[in-house]
Amino acid sequence: MKIVTTIQEVREQVKAWRKEGQTVGLVPTMGYLHEGHASLMDASVRDNDKTVISVFVNPMQFGPTEDLESYPRDLAHDAALAEAHGVDLIFHPEPEEMYHEGFSSFVDMTVLTEELCGLSRPVHFRGVCTVVAKLFNIVQPDKAYFGKKDAQQLAVIRHMVDDLNMNLEIIGCPIVREEDGLAKSSRNTYLNPEERKAALILSQAIALGAELVRRGETDCKAITDAMKTKIETEPLARIDYVKLVDAATMQQIPVLDRPALCAIAVFIGRTRLIDNFFTEDVGGAV
Repeated sequence: MKIVTTIQEVREQVKAWRKEGQTVGLVPTMGYLHEGHASLMDASVRDNDKTVISVFVNPMQFGPTEDLESYPRDLAHDAALAEAHGVDLIFHPEPEEMYHEGFSSFVDMTVLTEELCGLSRPVHFRGVCTVVAKLFNIVQPDKAYFGKKDAQQLAVIRHMVDDLNMNLEIIGCPIVREEDGLAKSSRNTYLNPEERKAALILSQAIALGAELVRRGETDCKAITDAMKTKIETEPLARIDYVKLVDAATMQQIPVLDRPALCAIAVFIGRTRLIDNFFTEDVGGAV
């Protein structure tokens, strides 16, 4: 496995693979890899001849009060995990490599980015779309892999690929959870022991919402109200949002009459965590 830091090195390696007729998968990450990322790498290694992962904490998707400087980083750990899962190349650029002096071109989106995380993180998806579009342009993968935990991000990227006629397939992979149900996240490392225990309220609320859908409940407010009531039983939890939205447009819906996403964002102490389920994955309503 190779670790490279420049766009030119990535392009030269991919060009060599292409000459050999090899297919290429890409797993974009911000590093501090865990089993959730490993599941994406495994899927790419299974589907493609070669796998590239990016390890880049993208400054463009962090707001001025967010955790850019404190976001966890450990390239040695990431490289060991990536190699163990069959990755062929890590692209680990500095911000200056991705955003040269005078950089002023962006990929923006309306509608899908205006709900859920887009409300409280207004610059986030502009940063996500721009960096992911750049990575697609640099690597030119056949397939790219994203986790369903970041469900809005997955929908936004799929929409961007469709709108801009990008020649690749986007693969969404299931959420990977800890044994006690907490969704795997690099931000889980911010939690102290008391907060880590309190964070289980997210997966408990998700399980409650999914069970209501499974039983045939179709009133979105009834489902989200029950989930909010559950979350509010945890003193360390502060709700950002609990919403049911159209799975394609990310717009809120009153009734489950189409494939939908139930997404939550909750602060545990100062740490913002997300979780979700897709109604099509749990049965019950449409």
